[in-house]
Amino acid sequence: MWTAESRNNYERSAARYPSDVTDGEWALIEPHLPPERNRSRREILNAILYVLTTGCQWRQLPKDLPPKSTVHDYFVEWQCDGTPLRIHHALYMQARELAGKEASPTTTIVDSQSVKGAEKGGRASIPLATTRQRKSKARSGTWPSTRWA
Repeated sequence: MWTAESRNNYERSAARYPSDVTDGEWALIEPHLPPERNRSRREILNAILYVLTTGCQWRQLPKDLPPKSTVHDYFVEWQCDGTPLRIHHALYMQARELAGKEASPTTTIVDSQSVKGAEKGGRASIPLATTRQRKSKARSGTWPSTRWA
């Protein structure tokens, strides 16, 4: 439920962009990132999150963020070494612990309907003889002007 206190926790008016990480978020993410080389990892992360949240192209990054080539190189490197998955897993386990649950789920539920659909293989396993052939309007021998007359 949104309360005055919870709204303050998620307020981002001090950030340049709504996608920028807050100090609290950075404290949770920073230990899971590879060691810093020559660029601020926080600025790189802010630029990556800007692209992912706005959907803009890499070349359209605002000028106050690091260069597009640098940001893209870090994005590819982190994606290849599994950094986003490590961050997700660590934050997922922490969220479960904060909710009073065990860090790793101990039970798995399999939906029997999903299993049945997967066994049949979907559309690829339906015999072509049971599906109706579609008529091509382009190959019809009737002119469009007389078709509806």
